[in-house]
Parts: sequence; structure tokens; C-alpha cells
Amino acid sequence: MVTHGNQDTRSRRSPQGSEGPTPEPNKINSSTPYDFSGKNLTPYGGLLPVITMLEKLDFQTLVEQTVTSKRIPRTMDLYRFVLGIVLSLYIGFPRLNQLRFIARDPILTGILKVTKLPVQSTFWRFVNALHLNVARQILTFMRTLRERVWAAANVKLEIVTLDTDTTVHTLYGQQMGGRKSYNPKNKGKRSYQPMLTFIAETREFIWGGLRNGDRPTGKQIGDHIRNVCAPCRRA
Repeated sequence: MVTHGNQDTRSRRSPQGSEGPTPEPNKINSSTPYDFSGKNLTPYGGLLPVITMLEKLDFQTLVEQTVTSKRIPRTMDLYRFVLGIVLSLYIGFPRLNQLRFIARDPILTGILKVTKLPVQSTFWRFVNALHLNVARQILTFMRTLRERVWAAANVKLEIVTLDTDTTVHTLYGQQMGGRKSYNPKNKGKRSYQPMLTFIAETREFIWGGLRNGDRPTGKQIGDHIRNVCAPCRRA
């Protein structure tokens, strides 16, 4: 029996044309609807109250005065890059490659005043351009922001409990500083051992540093504790 069928089984190319005219950025104001609907991902996350709180804490001025970068992409300024990453973390997208899922969300793009979020490579170039000194700038920024939040919420802790510990960050390449050390989930894998400190009462991150995979020495632990106590004494 002879059967006739389509002999061309190759997949067809997807259209490569433009997506049409780019709309204007959404404007966020008091009349902006923020109830959950099937088309909007972020309204249920409460972004409007969050951005209002950040405005009252003068978040933009604090970022511009504290964080510095020699490379500023043309798509957005430094403040909006930082704000976009912070808001994506808040709504549950911790990885930069996940931002494509909310690249056109009307609430998020309206807050950032863009029509569409930049692609992942643009975010990566922005993060990679940050110098190592930016880590200390971010810690200073977090300390100042924490002081403002505590003052606004009338938080007055007479005693705080500092929770310090190391964690394991498994490596899957030949990154500098990787060591085969304590790694219960991936035994035999090279890893880093960051040392982090949190405030137990409020679960806030207060100090930390990325380390190689070796166990910390007594001097490294002492330096870390001194850096942790310094902002506590100033507060």
C-alpha cells in the first residue's frame, strides 16, 4: 500500500519581524487598577504600596548618593536598574533570566517608566560592571535604609542577637578560589564558603563576605565580627 504524506518534516522558522509600534510607558497614579487579573502578574504582590514606602524612605536619593558605577547602560539609569532588581526579588523572581516573564508587566514597567524591561544580557553587563567596592557601598546603603525603616516603624531594640554562620555555594566550573571542602549536598564539588551575619530579631542581613572554599581562620572570623559590630555601635 502506498501512502502519501508531507515529506518536508523540518520545523518552520518563526517570524523575525518587529513586534509592531512600541507603546508609551504606563503612568502610575491614584487611579491605576491593582486588583489581580489574568494578564497582570505583579498587582497581587503589592508593588504599589512597596514603591510608595520606598519613596517615603527617599530610596532614589540614597541609591544615587551611595552606589557608583562607571558603566551606565543607555536603556535605564543606575537607580532604575537597582529598583528593577529589588522589585523582581520582592515578587519572587530571584534570577536575572527570569525577568523575561515580567518584561512587559504594566505595573512594573509603569513604576520604572519604560515600555519593556531590558534583556538579560543588559542586566548581566550592568552587574558585571560593578566594582568590588560596590559591595561595601551596598552594605552602607542597607545600614542607612535600615535606620530609616526602624525610625519610621518606631523599632527600638535594646538588645540584638547576631547570628553568624558560613554557607556553601557550589561551583560548577574552574572559578578562582574554589576549594573541595565541606559540602554535604554535593560532596567532592568545589565551592565557596561565604560568611554571613543576620539580626535574629528582625531577620535582617547586617554583614557578609564572599570567601574561598577553605575553612575560615581565627583572624578572618575576628575581622568579620569587628565589621559586624561597627554599624551596631553607630546605631
